[in-house]
Amino acid sequence: MKYREMGKLGIQASAFGLGCMRFNGTASGDSIINEEKAIGLIRQAIDGGVTYLDTAYVYLDKTSEIVLGKALRDGYREKVTIATKMPMEYVHNREEMQALLDSELKKLQTDHIDFYLMHGINKEKWEYFKSIGAPAFFDDMKKAGKIRYKCFSFHGPYEDFEYVINDWDWDMVQIQYNFMDVNNQAGTKGLELAGKKGIPVVIMEGLLGGRLAKAPANVQALYDAFPTHRTPVEWAFRWLCNHPEVSVVLSGCNEPDQISENLRIFDTVETGIMSPEEEKLMDDVREAYLSRTKIGCTGCRYCMPCPNGVNIPGIFSVWNKTSLYDTDPKGDWDLKQILEKNNGADRCVGCGACEAACPQHLNIIESLQTAWRELGAGR
Repeated sequence: MKYREMGKLGIQASAFGLGCMRFNGTASGDSIINEEKAIGLIRQAIDGGVTYLDTAYVYLDKTSEIVLGKALRDGYREKVTIATKMPMEYVHNREEMQALLDSELKKLQTDHIDFYLMHGINKEKWEYFKSIGAPAFFDDMKKAGKIRYKCFSFHGPYEDFEYVINDWDWDMVQIQYNFMDVNNQAGTKGLELAGKKGIPVVIMEGLLGGRLAKAPANVQALYDAFPTHRTPVEWAFRWLCNHPEVSVVLSGCNEPDQISENLRIFDTVETGIMSPEEEKLMDDVREAYLSRTKIGCTGCRYCMPCPNGVNIPGIFSVWNKTSLYDTDPKGDWDLKQILEKNNGADRCVGCGACEAACPQHLNIIESLQTAWRELGAGR
């Protein structure tokens, strides 16, 4: 496992950070988790050298922190740093912030959280957090030893990112970034700005919700033609770790072999590892993807649950998948499930709740109708 400096903090972290949002297994409400399997995956990652674990209060129907806390028993807590988050929608004053933090500490079975993030910040949400006294609360909790570093995760335009990161003395920032998002959200400009300020950057959505893990035919042809052969996952992570500003790359894994593959990849990556020819390859890959992708949905599920029962990320996933891989929607199992469960776009009433919650700021309502029509389900 390669370890990287975390900016001005003077500490190191594993280049591979385990994201605890995408465990699967047994159905649990609107999310999916198998506790025994998830604990095994977490411990496998730590045994392999992972020191950075990322979760959040809302992940997996609010069960992710509980499972992580159980996984960190038996001496595992002392081997890692934990990142978790405070969601805006659950706090309105200092008392509620204190109660939420204390509940997270209890679920995680720890007396402190290493990286505590204000969750999903943009300029508007940052102003809200300031209005309820969150900066002073974070400072006080840092002095009390309940948190070590005050941080934020970001979803919004670059202009918001620049405003927020310059408005307070942050210790760390988490951004969405990958070779497809160089000009999206904080983007490369945001990454470089954080680096200039000495603020370590943790990367989320490095594989765009898994969309970059399996290359469509036109992209795979580019990979195959390159003299050095690597998997699409390795190319994506190699591209990210090439950037000196990147401290940790989060990766959510559902299977032991995915953990093993990530451990292998992150044992080889270094800053400045990409040759000019490799960088040109990734530019070509980006253009090949852009020629096929229907919508930039990452499947984060911030838009869910839809009050009218529309499976928004499911529909967009099928739409993108069938476009990327030239498959027939009529034979798509996921689309069949959406139809059988009556979760189609025909149930959309245009209320706008999804668009207000979407961190990608997608035009969901119009896109749903287009997707439903092109998938042949709206006829």
